[in-house]
Amino acid sequence: LMCAQHFTAAFFDVLRSYAAGAVTEARAVLENELDTIRAAGTWKAERIITSRQGAQINVDGSRGAILNFCANNYLGLSSHPEVVQAGIEAMKLYGAGLSSVRFICGTQDIHKNLEQKLAQFHEREDCILYASCFDANAGLFEVLLGPDDAVLSDELNHASIIDGIRLCRAKRLRYKHMDLGDLENKLRESQSSRMRLVVTDGVFSMDGDVAPLQGICDLAEQYGAMVFIDECHATGFLGPRGRGTDELLGVMDRVHIVNSTLGKALGGAAGGYTVGPKPLIDLLRQRSRPYLFSNSLPPPVVGCATRAVELLLASSEIAQSMTAKTMRFRNKMTQAGFTIAGSAHPICPVMLGDARLASLMADDMLKLGVYVIGFSYPVVPKGKARIRVQISAAHSDEDIDRCVDAFIQTGRKHGVIS
Repeated sequence: LMCAQHFTAAFFDVLRSYAAGAVTEARAVLENELDTIRAAGTWKAERIITSRQGAQINVDGSRGAILNFCANNYLGLSSHPEVVQAGIEAMKLYGAGLSSVRFICGTQDIHKNLEQKLAQFHEREDCILYASCFDANAGLFEVLLGPDDAVLSDELNHASIIDGIRLCRAKRLRYKHMDLGDLENKLRESQSSRMRLVVTDGVFSMDGDVAPLQGICDLAEQYGAMVFIDECHATGFLGPRGRGTDELLGVMDRVHIVNSTLGKALGGAAGGYTVGPKPLIDLLRQRSRPYLFSNSLPPPVVGCATRAVELLLASSEIAQSMTAKTMRFRNKMTQAGFTIAGSAHPICPVMLGDARLASLMADDMLKLGVYVIGFSYPVVPKGKARIRVQISAAHSDEDIDRCVDAFIQTGRKHGVIS
C-alpha cells in the first residue's frame, strides 16, 4: 500500500511539473508577442476617464477638462439629461438585469417597444436586439446563408462582418474596396448560387468613406442579389432625417437588411440590432446563436436607447447640425496642410503613415488638452497609421478651432506640416 501511495504521489508530481512547464512556455510566448507590439510602436494603452462621456471629459493624470475628439458619441446623447433619466427610470421599474436569455424569461415589454421603434426608425418590417452589433453580425450570416448560397463582401468590411461571414457555409467572395467593376465580376462568377448577398459597411469606420450604395443596389437588382449594410457609423446622423447611409443615398427601399448599434449615436451604452423582413427576424429569434445564448439587454440600456430613438423620431435637428461642424474641422485642417481621408463624414482620419508618429502626436495632443488616439496595424493596414478624429454634435465651434490649433502646434513639432 505504501509503495502504491508513493508511486501515485510521484506520478502527480510529474504531471504538475509538466503543467508548470507548459505554463512557463506559454508565458514566454505571450511576453515575446507583447514585446514585439511595444517595439513596433503599436501598443494600445488605455487612458482612464474619470467623468461621464461628453465633449469635455476628465482624464486620470491630466489637469482640468480635456476636449474629447475620439468618441463615437456622434449626437452627444451619451450624457443627454433625458437619455440618462430614462435609464434611471427603467432601472427603477424593471431592475438592473434579467438574468436570462430572451426566450426563457428575458423579454420585457420595453425590449419589444424598442424593437418596434427601431423598425419604425429604419422603415423596416421588424427588428431583433442583440448584446452588441458584433453579435448581430456574428448571428446573421450562418442563419441566412447555406452551402448553396454566396456572400460578396467588401475587402475592408468591419472585423465583425468578416468573423460573421466565416461562420456561414456559403461561398465567400471578396470584392475590391468600393469597386463596382470588381463586384460585378464577382456577381457574374456566383450566378449559379441559390441566394446571393452583397455585404458592405455603409460607412467604413477607419476612413470615413461612404459605400456607393446606388451602384451596389443597381448591380444587385441586375443580378438578382440582396443587399446588406452595417450602419454603425451612420445611424442617427447621416441622411436628412438621420436614418443612415441608405437614406443619404436614396436607397432605403432597395437595401434589404440593416445591422446597427445602440453603442454610438443612439445613447452610446451598448447593444446592437438587425432590421429587415419579418420572416428573417423570426428565423433569427429561432436560430441565431448570439441571440439565443446571450443575456437580454439590461433595462437601463434599453431605457436610454429608447429615449434616444424617440428624440430622433421627433426631430432631425441634432442630426442636421453635424454637417457644418464636420466641414469646419475638415476645411481648417486641410488648409493647415494635413491630409484628411474620407469626405463629409464626422470620422476625420488625419493621415500620418507611421505608427510611432501617430502615437507620439496623440500623446502630445493630450498635453495640450485634446484627447485623440493613434490608430495603427492591425486596426488599419501597415503604412496607413492615422489619428482618427470624430466630430460630435456636442462640440462647439470653439472646441473644433482649439482642436485644430493643437494639431497645428503638434504637427509642426513633429515635422508633419511646415
